[in-house]
Amino acid sequence: MIKPFYYRLLFAGLFLLATLPAFSQQQRPLKTLDKMDLVLAGTYPAGANGSLKTLDKMDLVLANRHRLPTMDNSVRLDEQPGPGIAWLKGITFSNGTISFDVKGKDVMQQSFVGIAFHGLNDSTYDAVYFRPFNFRSAEQARKNHSVQYISNPVNDWFVLREKFPNKYEQPVNPIPDPNNWFHVRIVVQSPSVKVYVNNSAAPCLEVQQLSTRGTGMLGLWVGNGSGGDWRNLKIEE
Repeated sequence: MIKPFYYRLLFAGLFLLATLPAFSQQQRPLKTLDKMDLVLAGTYPAGANGSLKTLDKMDLVLANRHRLPTMDNSVRLDEQPGPGIAWLKGITFSNGTISFDVKGKDVMQQSFVGIAFHGLNDSTYDAVYFRPFNFRSAEQARKNHSVQYISNPVNDWFVLREKFPNKYEQPVNPIPDPNNWFHVRIVVQSPSVKVYVNNSAAPCLEVQQLSTRGTGMLGLWVGNGSGGDWRNLKIEE
């Protein structure tokens, strides 16, 4: 015959076993949102001024361009004479990595697409851009002009090409489809700028900046008569 003392001991043990999972769950440390690992798709990491908006939801300050409607999370700019920029409102960039997908077109002298950074105003900025219509050209001279660095207003492309041929513009490897999306990663550690395309391990362009600002506005850039499309923009500082 089990004595009352052992009944009490048995019930206490069963009660402890029944409550153990709840007790363990209460004691497990809970991460706050800022400590969680986040996987971001097409968004700004938290390092970019804390913004987690996708590119299409960002406020843009347009200079000499209009934004056209799209059916996805991309941004499309129209074609206008002269260069144009869609500045990302509230975003300041100094050093770090800018990565994005961009699409131009294989039409001679009608597709110049890239990114402006360290901007002071609509005419004073550094930029890296691409000429997709040169990607697959049979002429080596044109292929050599596929990716370009400029520092406006003093060092535009024609000044740099005349003074420093093939120093601030280079071919693109691997060669992207000029009519389709391709991925770009720009690593800025002032004054160093390195440009990578389609996850290549080697940069297709590596230059030293010609400006000394070291920080400024960031925007989507198009050249004379060109429109373009961007998506999946990420900034890591």
